[in-house]
Order: sequence, then structure tokens, then C-alpha cells
Amino acid sequence: MDDLDGLGGSGQEKWCSGQRGIEIDARRPFICHDPIKAAGKKSFLRRKPSASDARVVEMSLTDKSYKQFGAVAARQKALDEFVFGEFGVRELIEFAKRLPALRHRLETPA
Repeated sequence: MDDLDGLGGSGQEKWCSGQRGIEIDARRPFICHDPIKAAGKKSFLRRKPSASDARVVEMSLTDKSYKQFGAVAARQKALDEFVFGEFGVRELIEFAKRLPALRHRLETPA
């Protein structure tokens, strides 16, 4: 159980790799248990025991969750176009470069 993902890790880290889902080592507590449980109850997450190791639970997103992500992505794109639509790439890069200085000015007492 040392290298669940085959990527040479120690097995201590928890990982998510998109379509392959998330594998959780049942011997150690997983920090996101409550959100995962809630996502499962709302049919956003599919859980099934691993065929190769009974201590592992494989999780994957359901079609419902992919549709929800699609709707959110479309709204985010519309919002981005509304807020940043008149800016080109260069203007956005320049804006991003100036944000740390602005933050410093706002956090520093006058």
C-alpha cells in the first residue's frame, strides 16, 4: 500500500487524477471526509470498493457533476468576458503585475 498511484510517492499523500478518480487509504483519516460524503449524497460522486485492494475506495464524478461543472464554466466564461472583455493579454499581464504594489499600498498604514 506504499505506492497507490504508481508514481513513486510514499503513499502518505492523497491524490486526485481526473478520470482515474481518488483512492483513499482506509487506514489513515482523510481530511475531506464530510464534503466527500455530502457530494455522494447529492449524487455528484460515485464510490466503489477497489477490485484490487479492499482498503481502497475508488471515487469518480457522475454525469450530474460534469453537467454542473459545465454550467458553472459557462457562467464563469461569461463573467470573465464581462469583466475583462476590453482588455487584451498585454493589458491583463500589466494589470496583474501592478496588483502586488496596490496590495502593499492598501495594507500599509498612511
